[in-house]
Amino acid sequence: MIEDAALLARAEALVRAYAAAKQRIVTAESCTGGLVAGLLTAVPGSSAVMERGFVTYSNEAKAEAIGVPMDMILRHGAVSEPVARAMADGALAASRAEVAVSVTGIAGPGGGSADKPVGLVHFGLAVRGGPTRHAERRFGDLGRAEIRRLSVAEALALLESVDLARAPSGRTG
Repeated sequence: MIEDAALLARAEALVRAYAAAKQRIVTAESCTGGLVAGLLTAVPGSSAVMERGFVTYSNEAKAEAIGVPMDMILRHGAVSEPVARAMADGALAASRAEVAVSVTGIAGPGGGSADKPVGLVHFGLAVRGGPTRHAERRFGDLGRAEIRRLSVAEALALLESVDLARAPSGRTG
């Protein structure tokens, strides 16, 4: 769990906003290992918002749990824009949520290359009925814990960017 008061305050605000808009969130996480879902569920009342979370650390988990095509992973690599988008789309399809956020990256200390250095993280954001968005961040080799913390912060920023007044709600009451 990330002990960060500012991130927890943002998560609390997100939970309030999504609950008021009757919107639910699903996460699909690789390098963050469930930290986004963990932060959101640290907030009392998050059960009204957090629909489910997928920790798809392995390529097989990405394919089996949320339907990321294995040929896409093999062609582009697990840390890529197409896979981040497919993770968000797949999590949305495998859930009852209205909004999905995905995270896939290289937190280090190893695993990086010239093309995909440590600190490279791709994000996806899917809103039911809308286009899937992508963000790429190159945090640099700041250490595993800091890359993961910054990745959680970016995932929250994506969730904060959703126009909740325009997002379709699958729920009533």
